[in-house]
Formats: sequence, C-alpha cells, structure tokens
Amino acid sequence: MKPGFAKTGSPGKRALRAAAVCGLLSLCGYAKASITVLLEQPYGNLGHFDPGGHTAIYLDHVCADGPLKLRPCRDGELGVVISRYDGIQKLDWVAMPLMGYLYAVDSADEIPETMDKPGEVALRDKYRRAHLETVAPDLPDGGAPGGNWYELAGSSYDRKIYGFRVKSTPDQDARLIAVMNDSKNVEKYNGFYANCADFVRIILNKYYPHASRRNWIADVGVTSPKNVAKNLAHYGKKHPEVELQTFVIPQVKGTLPRSHSAEGVLEGIVRRYGIPLTVLSPTTTAVALVAYVGQGRFEMPKNAMVVDLHDAAAARFLEEESVETVAPESVVGGSP
Repeated sequence: MKPGFAKTGSPGKRALRAAAVCGLLSLCGYAKASITVLLEQPYGNLGHFDPGGHTAIYLDHVCADGPLKLRPCRDGELGVVISRYDGIQKLDWVAMPLMGYLYAVDSADEIPETMDKPGEVALRDKYRRAHLETVAPDLPDGGAPGGNWYELAGSSYDRKIYGFRVKSTPDQDARLIAVMNDSKNVEKYNGFYANCADFVRIILNKYYPHASRRNWIADVGVTSPKNVAKNLAHYGKKHPEVELQTFVIPQVKGTLPRSHSAEGVLEGIVRRYGIPLTVLSPTTTAVALVAYVGQGRFEMPKNAMVVDLHDAAAARFLEEESVETVAPESVVGGSP
C-alpha cells in the first residue's frame, strides 16, 4: 500500500462505491440533464484572509474532450466540472472530469478512504502526468510545475463541497458547448470583477437569464461564491419548475486540515474584524452588520443529501431515482 492514503476496500465494496456514484447523484442513465453550482469551502491559511472559498459549474450531460474542450457525454460518463482559475498557462477556464476533479482518480474504485499531505501531493502529480500535461507540463528536470494546477484535481481532499442543482436541457448544453469551444480561452481572472464566482454567474445566466447577479450591498459588488449559491437557491424557490436539489460532498477523512464555512464579503469582515472595527468606527460596523443581515445572510442546507462514497450505507441510494429534492424554504436563509 502506498504511503499517504488507504486502500479503497474489497472488490465488492469498490464495485458498490462505483455504482453509488451513479445512483447517488443520478449521474448514469438519468433522463434529465442538470447544471450544478458547486460551492467549495475555503481551507488553509488563505481561507482566514479570503474566506469566500471557490465555486465551479458541474454539468452531468457535458463532458471534457481534454482540459480545454467540451463535448456531449457518452453513455456512462459522469460529466464535467468547469471553473475559472489564475496561474494556469494563462488560461481562463479548465474542464475536468468529475472523478478527477473531486479525487484525482479515473474511477470510483480508486478513491482513497483517507488522505494525508504526502499522499495528496503524490496522487495529484500522478493524475497530472496522466491527464494534464497540456496545462501543467513537467519542468525540465521532470518535476511538477508551480502554479495553481493543483486545484484541478482532488478538491475533495481539501474541502467540503455543497451542490445546488437545477435541471437543464440538451439545447442549453449544446449552446454552452458551442460558446465555450468557439471562444478564446485567455486568462481574464481578477479577484474583484472577474473571479471564479463571476465565471459561474455568467454561465448560470446563460441557462437561466437573471438567475444570478452581483450583490452591491452585502458583497460591495464583488461576486462571492456564496452569493451565487444563494441566488440559485432563491431562483429555485421562485421557479419550482427548475427542480432545485441540493447535496453535500464531504471532505475526505484524514490528517489534512478541515475546511471551514464559506463567507460573503461583509460577512467575513464582520466575523473577523467586528470588534476592532467597532472600536475604530461603530457607525461603519453597524452599517456593515445591517447590510450583511439584510442582504447577505444565507445558511447552507442542513438536510441536503450527503454524497459520501466511503459509506457502505450508500447502497440504499441506488434505489433513489435522483437526488432528493429539498423544499426551497429549507434551503434559503436570510431575505430574498
């Protein structure tokens, strides 16, 4: 057994886990296509200063033809995760197969039970060498390059991820494939007005116009990952025909630090700097608090389906037709 992560269990358990991937998220043989906003919790030291986390789009009927091109999925494929990054070959976005994005493996039976830092580094580099040389090529000495390519593989080792899913149509998927494949993939990242959440907001609005917008009050105009999720939750409440569903993918067990809750802009300021701000300017603090409570408060769904592929009890989900639809009022917190 390689150091850093545990084996994934008996062949029977591995087969069950592979089936659970399809049954739990309705990814295989599911008649309805869907688009999902993935809200990924922040982690590490950066999360204390930038608590917004990360966000991406998951499409279960669109797949990756390499990291820079999209195509319709074939039977049995699990879909693609698309997101905006900086520091990856001056590209604006990269497309990743779902399994690779979450676990840096090609199939469910390869998912480790636990993970530590050396194992994470080794598994990511192995996946990079197999699939990502075009966007993260070897250094002259054969080593792994720098940059943010590591965010492309194994996200579930570092973060808990919430999914906010609505249905899509083949025509919507086809239009997105055409737009993404025909547009120039040149880095546009800017933390204030062209960040990962702006990318997700724009794609979501291509499917459902005006579903997501900037929050000029609670996020002072900066699109935050949490705000995009909140927008979709509110949209699902107003438009039950989109069949809003939620799920949560737990962070893989192990010795890696646990991620923590994503926060909006003013929420992060109030939570971290409320006391010193009150001393310096009570009025400013009061305004920020009112803005957050009135326009920025949003609680993660507490009754979302847990997608834990390491739990043998996942077998019961094979009987489900799809991810359980969550009542909108149980998803949405704060004011619309």
